[in-house]
Amino acid sequence: MGTVRCCTLTAAIAFSAAVAHAQTDGAATVLRDMAPVTDAMLRDPAPADWLHWRRTYDGWGYSPLDQVDRENVHELRLAWAWAMDPGTQVTTPLVHDGVMFLASPNSIVQALDAASGDLLWEFRDPAELPPVRREVRGLSIWEDTIYLNTADARVIAIDARTGRRVWDVQVADPEQGFRYSASSLVVRGKVISGLQNNRFWKEKNAVTAHDARTGEELWRTRTIALPGEPGGDSWGDVPAVFRAGADMWITGGYDPELDLIYWSTAQAKPFTAAARGTDGDALYSNSTLALDPDDGSIVWYRQWVPGEQHDMDEVFEHVLIDHAGRSSLFKMGKLGILWEADRGTGEFINAIDLGYQNLVDIDLDTGRVSYRPGMIPELDRAMDHCPHISGLHSWRAMAYHPGLDALFFPLQLACNRIVYTNIEKVEGGGGVGIGAWRVYPHPDSGGNLGEFMAMDLAGNVLWRHRQRATFNSTTLTTAGGLAFVGDWNRYIHAFDAATGDLLWQTRAGASVQGGIISYAAAGRQHIAVIVGTGASSWSNQAPQAVTPELRRPNHGNAVMVFALPAR
Repeated sequence: MGTVRCCTLTAAIAFSAAVAHAQTDGAATVLRDMAPVTDAMLRDPAPADWLHWRRTYDGWGYSPLDQVDRENVHELRLAWAWAMDPGTQVTTPLVHDGVMFLASPNSIVQALDAASGDLLWEFRDPAELPPVRREVRGLSIWEDTIYLNTADARVIAIDARTGRRVWDVQVADPEQGFRYSASSLVVRGKVISGLQNNRFWKEKNAVTAHDARTGEELWRTRTIALPGEPGGDSWGDVPAVFRAGADMWITGGYDPELDLIYWSTAQAKPFTAAARGTDGDALYSNSTLALDPDDGSIVWYRQWVPGEQHDMDEVFEHVLIDHAGRSSLFKMGKLGILWEADRGTGEFINAIDLGYQNLVDIDLDTGRVSYRPGMIPELDRAMDHCPHISGLHSWRAMAYHPGLDALFFPLQLACNRIVYTNIEKVEGGGGVGIGAWRVYPHPDSGGNLGEFMAMDLAGNVLWRHRQRATFNSTTLTTAGGLAFVGDWNRYIHAFDAATGDLLWQTRAGASVQGGIISYAAAGRQHIAVIVGTGASSWSNQAPQAVTPELRRPNHGNAVMVFALPAR
């Protein structure tokens, strides 16, 4: 169980943790008029708001705002910008009632007037953070509280009106390598989060739930099956302490009608079965877990690539769509396979392989994956495979457009020659088990690293746009018929979602790296774009190796906000 430090009664602690002050009478009015976020609002956000990482529980990444459309998007202008602290940048802001809540690297949270960009309050956590993995992917909100997951495995509750700490819980031991990067998901007063670690400890990665008002831990569901438990034999005779991975660095989704949470896990660690000592599926790695939010019990699971061996994890976003008379769950991982399953049962429905991977075959009757001949790694022996270990599709989330019944996703077209290695089995050790590698363009890429694709739910490609620079942001679709995405080479793009025509483009001071969102404030629709430096996992290596002529700054974290000219 985590340790909760409640700070509401100790003014000194509260003020040491946050610098919180209204800048103007107008700022005080914005905060005073902000309504508490209810469960009903989280289920169905107001069109002007962006309340979750992907705006809604269903993960669509879609804004119903249409003031900016195909006809006028070329008129977008910079409305305001805000510089952020340095560090690895992959965040996505939240917006509610005209207030933007922004997480910067190193546990910094700021509230900004979403119309003007004025600072309303700032929270700075004084804790010593580890020297790496300081990224924060975003925040969550409920009632009058903002929730921050930190790089040292804490969940912090912050008063949304003042920026003062409400409670602080240490969920796991950062000295053992436990951390957070993904934001939590708030479901009916529970703050639900997924832990990351790839080292050998008795404690394991888990999905946890905390009481949103007090920080009390309510349940904890491990993502690794231990000996003697259901699924425990899928690790063979590997001792419990050496079962690692199944970590989580993307926020889950929720279906209020089915009352199920969907959380996905990464691969087992080390990457290869030979280094792990496993000969089975290694549950619950590379799986989607459907959890009961009341107690965290696993209602169903689906393992997308059993016993995965090349860092081709499926940990990424869930997109929940009612399709062809079924309640479906769509997702895509590094292999570039669009999976569809029944979100009530986990039953396999369909798989659409984009055709860029050369590692596995799929049985379309069962969804079972098998490795192609010669594609299982041998330790200390170089092998070639596509995609590169950063994947075709990764943390750069896809988006759905309900008017077109289509998905839009950024892809990275790279392969590698790589050596997988062994890992010494000692408690506290561990790692992923890779040696040298060389990255090169995918043979079918035409020399391009980036591809932005639109596909209908039946698997028909509507259009694709290729370019040298990899696309490096989440995707936004809007009721104005637009699809927004950003790239490594600092460009922000707006495409006609129906045709793929490029309608607007502008260049930022740094890579577009994080979430792109849309919201309304002061009667105007805004497009907010996160730019910055650093990246997660292996994301930097393919662009640096394949497109070395495309240089970017080593600093420049900021949020840039665009709108049509005031009329």
